[in-house]
Amino acid sequence: MLRLCLLLWGSLALRGRADPAFLRRAPDSAGLCTYSFTVAGPAEACPEAAAGVPELRAELAALAARLNRLESRERAMGGSGPREPQQVASPARLEAAYGELLRARARLEEEKGRLEREKEELGRRLESSAQEITRLRARCAPGKAPRWEPQPLTFQELQSERTEVPVSRLLEETALGRPGGAHSGCGELVWVGEPVVFGRADSIAGKYGVWMKDPEPVPPFTRDTTWRVDAVGTEVRQLFQYEEAEQLARGYPAKVHILPRPLESTGAVVYRGGLFFQPRNSRSVARYDLRGETVTAEREIPGAGYHGQYPYSWGGYTDIDLAVDEMGLWVIYSTESARGAIVLSKLDPETLEIRRTWETNIRKRGVANSFLICGTLYTVSSYSAPNATINFAYDTTTGASRALSIPFENRFRYLSMLDYNPSERQLFAWDSFNMVTYPVRLSQA
Repeated sequence: MLRLCLLLWGSLALRGRADPAFLRRAPDSAGLCTYSFTVAGPAEACPEAAAGVPELRAELAALAARLNRLESRERAMGGSGPREPQQVASPARLEAAYGELLRARARLEEEKGRLEREKEELGRRLESSAQEITRLRARCAPGKAPRWEPQPLTFQELQSERTEVPVSRLLEETALGRPGGAHSGCGELVWVGEPVVFGRADSIAGKYGVWMKDPEPVPPFTRDTTWRVDAVGTEVRQLFQYEEAEQLARGYPAKVHILPRPLESTGAVVYRGGLFFQPRNSRSVARYDLRGETVTAEREIPGAGYHGQYPYSWGGYTDIDLAVDEMGLWVIYSTESARGAIVLSKLDPETLEIRRTWETNIRKRGVANSFLICGTLYTVSSYSAPNATINFAYDTTTGASRALSIPFENRFRYLSMLDYNPSERQLFAWDSFNMVTYPVRLSQA
């Protein structure tokens, strides 16, 4: 390149040109030495080149302004320069996460196994209940509701001797009983038979509930008319009516009553044409007339605990429990002054006025449920133990309590309701979705 430049310069000199010439040396952008040889052109003007220079300068100025704006934006967004690459999880962290996934999978597998076992157990119970219903239907005459007979007398006597419950005199007529002399057939409870399944609830609302018959029905209802309430939920208002217990077993009600107020828990009873229940979240009891389908009476129980203050041991807001026996209508509850012990009050079935009250020494939270027979309160030791007992009795005629040990079977291990029906001499119970009865035997003078 240098030689070529010298030759050109020499050639121009030989032609006698007087135009100045310049030889420059400077490094380029790569650091290499670059030689530039400049010779002035002829004297003529170069308007095209002269005109393009301002345009180039304006374009360069615009590019510079745009570059400044881009740099300003980049600084506002977090600075310029190359960005750091995203961090990659270390092998130790990946291994720990994988271990956690394996543990979660193991827990899910365990839960799946537990659910499958519960499903199998439920299937066996359903099959057992279906077989029991089929067997009991076969024993009944066509077109009639089942009537269950106690077990053979010899077995009852054996059970009576084993519990060692003494035979007592018949209860004498008191002002609390109905007029007409002593109550025929009254005595002390000495034996409870095995549970007999009548039906089963088919939804979670029937985990616990109430089912009953009226021992003193009012037309058009009869002693075969059966009533049921599924008690799971906060707005329990449905009262199912069945013409007979066999219809209950089939699951098709004749009518559904919608109560004007929701009831609480499983303490309701049917007596003399009325449903007696505790309105939700109150210490009151109310009477719902089954014919007129209206609430005809309501009264507060003074000082009674409610909504979980003094329930039975299984809970369920069972603070106020209504009961019926040969003597009439009762309410079972507790108060702060009784310090959690069971309190009994006899009620007028029309006005719900309290006629008389007894305070026992039996702690309400310490028993699973209770019922009355012939004016005596009986309690159950456990709601879930398969081999529970009737463990206490309180006699309202003497005001004395005593310990008992009468065997009582919780076949399905979740007893949520237990009531006595004096016309049938049976216990009605709700045991984990199942509606069952227990035959009983009373001592005779």
